[in-house]
Amino acid sequence: MKKLTSLSAALVLAAATVATTAPALAAPETYVIEGTHTFPRFSYNHLGYSTQLNRFNKTTGKIILDKEAKTGEVDIVIDTRSVDTGYAAFDEHIQGEDFLDTAKYPTATFKSNRVVFEGDRPVAVHGNLTLKGVTQPVTLTVTSFQAMPHPMLKKDTIGANAHTVIKRSEFNADKYVPHVSDEVRIDIAVEAIKE
Repeated sequence: MKKLTSLSAALVLAAATVATTAPALAAPETYVIEGTHTFPRFSYNHLGYSTQLNRFNKTTGKIILDKEAKTGEVDIVIDTRSVDTGYAAFDEHIQGEDFLDTAKYPTATFKSNRVVFEGDRPVAVHGNLTLKGVTQPVTLTVTSFQAMPHPMLKKDTIGANAHTVIKRSEFNADKYVPHVSDEVRIDIAVEAIKE
């Protein structure tokens, strides 16, 4: 009986030692999109003359990262009424029924279903883009990623640049195709601050 008690005490001591020395498992962390440094941009060929580059000025959402598990979630909402071409009359034109139809569809959304990591860095985000009431699968290629305390805000912050290419015709916005290109490149610069 004495041996059994000594063995039990040794097991309890060993378990306590492991519990205090083992690294804690990281939990998923939520980051809120920082709207003054997050701008989705879109570019397309205009009549063969030039590549036009425009952006949306209002974007909200959240990013959840579990760095240990190498998983994540991305949920982005773009206010399509905030489209900025640099010319007010053209902003209205892009918001019309033939293109974004912002009267009916004032937002576009991206919701991820998988984040792909290489080492500690996300390199692709697979998900669904909903634009003009149509949902299509897209993959964002992540070209840069940074996670560190913000030097001015003193809060954990992440940032990334990513891009994808979509076809306007797949979102019922194919006016003037092929003269104005069907393919549209979307680039997003994003920063998000830990809640």
